[in-house]
Amino acid sequence: MSNKLGRVLLLGVAGLFVLSACQATHNGSTRPEQSASANTDNIRQHMAYLASDELTGRFPGTQGHEAASEYIAQQFAEYGLKPAGTDGFMQRLVLRKGKLDQTSPEFIIRGGEKQTELAYPKEFMTSISMNDTQVDITAETVFVGYGIVAPEFGIDDFANVDVEGKIIVRLPGKPKTLLTDVGAHLASSSMRRKYAEEAGAIGVIVISDPEQEKTRPYSRQLNYIHSERMDWLNADGNASSASTQILGGAYLPIPSAQTLFANAPQSLDSVYEKMTTDQAIDGFVLNASVTIKARSTHEDITSPNVIGMVEGSDPILKNEYVLYSAHSDHLGIGKSVKKDKINNGALDNAIGTAVMLETARMFAQLPQKPKRSMLFVAVTAEEKGLLGSDYYAQNPTVPLPSIVANVNLDMPLITFNFADVIAFGAEHSTMGQYVERATANANIALTPDPWPQMNLFTRSDHYSFVKQGIPAIFLITGITSFDEDDDAENVLMNFLKTNYHTPQDDMNQDFHWGAAYNFTQVNFNIGLEVANAVDRPKWYQESFFGQTFGKPYNQLP
Repeated sequence: MSNKLGRVLLLGVAGLFVLSACQATHNGSTRPEQSASANTDNIRQHMAYLASDELTGRFPGTQGHEAASEYIAQQFAEYGLKPAGTDGFMQRLVLRKGKLDQTSPEFIIRGGEKQTELAYPKEFMTSISMNDTQVDITAETVFVGYGIVAPEFGIDDFANVDVEGKIIVRLPGKPKTLLTDVGAHLASSSMRRKYAEEAGAIGVIVISDPEQEKTRPYSRQLNYIHSERMDWLNADGNASSASTQILGGAYLPIPSAQTLFANAPQSLDSVYEKMTTDQAIDGFVLNASVTIKARSTHEDITSPNVIGMVEGSDPILKNEYVLYSAHSDHLGIGKSVKKDKINNGALDNAIGTAVMLETARMFAQLPQKPKRSMLFVAVTAEEKGLLGSDYYAQNPTVPLPSIVANVNLDMPLITFNFADVIAFGAEHSTMGQYVERATANANIALTPDPWPQMNLFTRSDHYSFVKQGIPAIFLITGITSFDEDDDAENVLMNFLKTNYHTPQDDMNQDFHWGAAYNFTQVNFNIGLEVANAVDRPKWYQESFFGQTFGKPYNQLP
């Protein structure tokens, strides 16, 4: 038994179920006595329907996801929430599906007197263009290390090279100095695309490395060459995250990368050696030009976010909103040779949506509503790149400055009698104070991020709101249990190894409904704390995310 688990157990299981939101002050405010109790039958019913075979895995644009969205809207209506979409409870976005024509990719290297054409897909993979159906670019290549610009960490991989009109070649991963949530943002694909655009590049080639081959070998990545890519379309009809300047790209395994580096002033092996010793990796011209060709097909579909509101009771503060989010989509029907091909997504994320629905009911049925209004947003296409939340965050149905906080619910593992929760991002803003109070009221511990190497703060829908300057947390069950027999610390890792993104994530798993109750109560209490506080949550001055995205109205002085 760990010391932490021992301390938690001393709190007593009986106290776990006495969850009151009626205790005194926060930030100098006193709130009226308010309480609500979760109903596990409701949670179970919501989860069972959303994870049923009938909904065929809730893939965006399918009848299954449409049925899930209609169900969520119907529950909002029954609970008395006000429609807060653009069409009743719905906010439809146009999604473009891109698919690569597998007969079309070409990749030609010209260096010195030699020309080499690589074989697809054995020797290269290419990306899907989301704005153009035809890619045909030829340009000189320039190696740019990791392709990152982070002056605050002393990194500018474009400082000493000219990539205007060129195809850049970069490494995967990031330097060891960036192994944090901040590093995950700075080294994200969207930020690296931005760096390349600002430097004037027209194409991007990513090369594998020995470390990448250990964890994600090229042979395994070949399993995804038939996958569709998806993006939401802006008012101009362009894919929101696709570049109009970066015209094409490719991914090379190590042998193909060696061919590309054949005439370079430095060998690829020397670059790999610098990676292992964490030496500075400078850019250089590769003395090779590359031609990349490919064709894609596009299909535009629609898929809804579903938004409901519980109006606040304060005549002024009701114009501010605490926003709950949970993604309603999943992976649909897989290509497995096994009989069961439906990715039901019970824990990813039927449970998060079910908890949000029950939380909405609890707020809607309070005799006295909280001071601020509550928004409940079931977002689509999270699995395709946080698309629904990104669309809502950029096209909110209430004024953006009026959204004071976001609590995101994605994959709480209610398979054990958890004694703590993790709130990713709590350390970046005063949201952490509200979480601490809510968990203390519930006799639940608050655990700091135990997996910083996984960069989970940048990997779910809350991050779309963070990028719009909104303080946010991503709430999941933790790593300790009230039951000594639970392997609580490894619950998440075991789930990722066995059932995550497979048909085994269904309602046949062993669920702990007491855990579902407790998680919902904590979730409700966090929102209640924020909704009744005198001050809206604020970013801490030292937070990179607050400095980068925060607005004056939600930053501490």
